[in-house]
Amino acid sequence: MKTLALLAMFATARPGYRYEFPRDHWSHPEFKTEWWYWTGNLQTAEGRRFGFELTFFRQASSPEPARDKWDPRDLYLAHLTLSDVAAEKFHHFERVNRAGPGLAGTEGRVWNGNWEADRSMIRAVSDTFKLDLRTRSDKPLVIHGRNGISQKAPGEGRASHYISFTRLITSGTIEVEGKTFTVTGLSWMDHEFFTHQLEANQAGWDWMSIQLDNGEELMLFRLRRKDGSLDPFSAGTHVDAAGRSSPLSASEFFLAPSGYWTSPVTRANYPQVWRISVPRLGLELDAATPMRNQELTGKGRFSPTYWEGAMDYRGSMRGKPVAGRGYLEMTGYEKPVDLR
Repeated sequence: MKTLALLAMFATARPGYRYEFPRDHWSHPEFKTEWWYWTGNLQTAEGRRFGFELTFFRQASSPEPARDKWDPRDLYLAHLTLSDVAAEKFHHFERVNRAGPGLAGTEGRVWNGNWEADRSMIRAVSDTFKLDLRTRSDKPLVIHGRNGISQKAPGEGRASHYISFTRLITSGTIEVEGKTFTVTGLSWMDHEFFTHQLEANQAGWDWMSIQLDNGEELMLFRLRRKDGSLDPFSAGTHVDAAGRSSPLSASEFFLAPSGYWTSPVTRANYPQVWRISVPRLGLELDAATPMRNQELTGKGRFSPTYWEGAMDYRGSMRGKPVAGRGYLEMTGYEKPVDLR
C-alpha cells in the first residue's frame, strides 16, 4: 500500500502530451523512472567490428524536492558495455550515484561520473575500454506510439513518453586493452520517461532497433506475459528513408524466436535467432547476433539481468534485397522484470 501511495504522487504518461524541445531531451522529475539509451554498431576501416551501449537511468525515490545537494531524491544508475566481436569479448560495467555536487545529472547533457552523452557526443572511460565518439542525427527525432504515448498495458497512465533518434552518424575512437581504433558507423538513441509501465502479469520484453542499408529503420518490441503468451500492447515504429514515421500495432508485425543460448552465469535461456515479418512493408528479415554472450548480469539491488547486444539483419523489402544492423534487448528471462 505504501508503494502504491508513493507512485500516486508522481505524474503518469497520458494522451495528448505536448512535447517541447530542447526541454524534453532532459530530465522529467515529476515522473518516477526515466532512461536515456545509446547503442551502436561501429567498425574500423579494416572491418573490425564493435558494438556499444551507454545507458543512463534516473529513478526517483520521492516526489518531493531534494532538501540539499546530498539528499538522494533521485538515484542515477548507468550501464556501459563494449562488444569486441573479433576478440569475442564482452565488457560491461555499471555504477550508481546521486546528484550530490555534480556527480550525476541530466541537464544539457546526461552524465554519471566520467560517462556522459548529449546530442553530439558520447564519452566514457572504464577499466578496460574508452569511448570517444561524435554523433550527428541524419533524421528528425521520432515520437513513438499514438497521441504522444507508447501504451504498454490497459488503463490510463500504463504508458510511457518515448522518443528516439534512429540514425546517428557516428565516428571517433575506441580504446580497448591498450589499443586505439578509429571507427565509424551508426548509433541509435532512445529516451523514455514514465511512472507506471508493466503490469503484474507481464514478465518482460524483447526490443529491436533495425537500421537498414536502404535508409529505413524499425523499432519493434513484444511484451511477454508470465503465462507465456504475447501481450496485445506490443508495438513498433517504421521510419522511412525521408524520416517520416508511422506506428505499427501488434497485429502488423511478427517476431518468431529460435536459436537459443543459455547463459552459463544465470542459466537464463535467450533466443538469438529471429524471423521478422512486417507484411504492410513487404519486409521479411532473418536476424542473428555475431556474438552470443552479451548478457549484463545484475550485480545489485538496482541492476536487473538482461541481454543487450549487436545484431545483423538480412532479407528482402518490397521485393528487393536488404540488410542492416541494430541492437536487441531481452529482459525477464532470468526472472520477471519489476520496475517498481
